[in-house]
Formats: sequence, structure tokens, C-alpha cells
Amino acid sequence: MDALRIKNLKKEYKGFCLKNINLTLPKGYILGYIGQNGAGKTTTLKLIMEEIKCDAGEVTVFGNKYNDDEIKFKNNIGYIADECYFPNSLTLKDLTKSLKEFYSSFDEHKFESYLEKWGLLKCKSVKELSKGMKTKLMFASVFSRDTKLLLLDEATSALDPVIRDEILQLLQEYISDGEKSVLFSTHIMSDLEKIADYIYFIDKGETILNDTKDNILENYLLLKGGNSDFTTTVKDKLIGYKNSSVGFEGLIRLNDKKYIDNGLLIETPSIDDIIIYHINGLRGNIE
Repeated sequence: MDALRIKNLKKEYKGFCLKNINLTLPKGYILGYIGQNGAGKTTTLKLIMEEIKCDAGEVTVFGNKYNDDEIKFKNNIGYIADECYFPNSLTLKDLTKSLKEFYSSFDEHKFESYLEKWGLLKCKSVKELSKGMKTKLMFASVFSRDTKLLLLDEATSALDPVIRDEILQLLQEYISDGEKSVLFSTHIMSDLEKIADYIYFIDKGETILNDTKDNILENYLLLKGGNSDFTTTVKDKLIGYKNSSVGFEGLIRLNDKKYIDNGLLIETPSIDDIIIYHINGLRGNIE
């Protein structure tokens, strides 16, 4: 049974349409869900959690649909947003009581250990916390419950590199039993290169790439050369490129390497490179 399965998901707004999202996330893996602002990432997460209703398609979490058993469906999911969703007026002590009453699997001792570890004082109110501390608070609340699927919406963007690295390690520990999974929406591609098993890339509501991270990295090459090397043959094979007075840089598929002059510099691209040059190709390349 997969942790998450999305089939032909569609949501249309005036001027925007999320369509034909087909995604499978097996148990025990982390999926990076990426795209520019406005691509449809947050819309997808809200559709998964039934915060908004889809126009078509279906979502199942560990084989359960929302309408089958709403409580079981929601208890399986832990959600962390880019903005804190806890009421500003609550102290962390009050929040502890609320979480204990709301979630049957909430572990108060585990939660308090995270608060102590991250310097979150129970006497403080939510409104007194910095953005980064609020993010830690959300992670503490989720890691203290018996969830099976984490949905992270730009959740690490406010964290300093040290804490972010610690969170990435906790996410890997979270899935280590092979029964839990993470869908991780982020702009920090270096985080995904460290921990993601799958990459799902959308642009303007449509799927561009959907594969394992390793397959994606192995199937593209970064090409660099001078202006004299920027022939029609080369240009036609590039998915996206940047061209300047001193030369060019662009992305090609591994299968197209045979069409390229061996004198050009060929490097291994990062996930960032692959995403940027796909977007350049869709939007119009930089010349």
C-alpha cells in the first residue's frame, strides 16, 4: 500500500488551473514537490488535506479516502506550513494541553523534550516567538504525534542552516521504519539533494518531471562552451540555456550527448540547474 496516491487531480480558479496531477509516494520515502511560486504546490497540499475541494480526481492516504473516515485520514497526516498556524495568544504551556486533548497519539513528554532541546520556553506565547522558533514549534508538535505522512510546505525556509540540517536528519529518521513518508515542498534544492528519493516538478499547474531523484540527475547534462560552439545543432538540443557575450551554458538530455561536439565542457547538473533550465525553456531562454 502506498503512503499517498493522487490520481488525475484538478482544481481550476480564474486564471489558473492545476490539472492532471498523478503522483504515487510509496511508504518509507521522501518526495520533493517543487515549482515556482504560483505553480500549484500549496493548492495540491490543501487538496490532499481537504482544505479545499477538487474539481476532479481523487486522493488516498494509506488506502483511505477523506470521505471514508475523516478522523483516521487526518490523524495519519502531519502538516507544517511556511506560516505558523497556532493561535498567537496561546502560551506554549496552553498549547501543550490543547494538543494533548486534540490528538490521542500526542506524546506530551516527547513534545516537551523538543521544546527544551530547541530553547522554546513554555511560559512564552506564540506571538513572542520568531519565525524560525514558530517553525520549530510546528515541527515539535508533528514529531510528537503518531503520524504516517508529513506534508511540508516551505517548512524549512525560515530555519538557520544548523537547525535545518538537524530537521533533515529527523525527517530521515522519521521514514527509517519503512512505514512513514514525507512530501516536501521547498525552494531549497540543496535540501532535496540530501534527502529526497523522488522529485515531482510542476509549472503553471502542470507536471514537468516526475521520477526518482537519481534518474533525473543521471539523465541530464550541463553543457558549456564559447559563442563559436553555439551552433544551430547544439541550440536545438538544449532544453534551456543562457547565452552571453563570452559563451553559453545549457541543459541537454543524456541521450542527446551523441549530437554534441566532444570539445565542449560537460558537467553533472544539480537539481537547481535542471529546474532552472526547464523553466527557461518554457518561458524563453536568456540571451
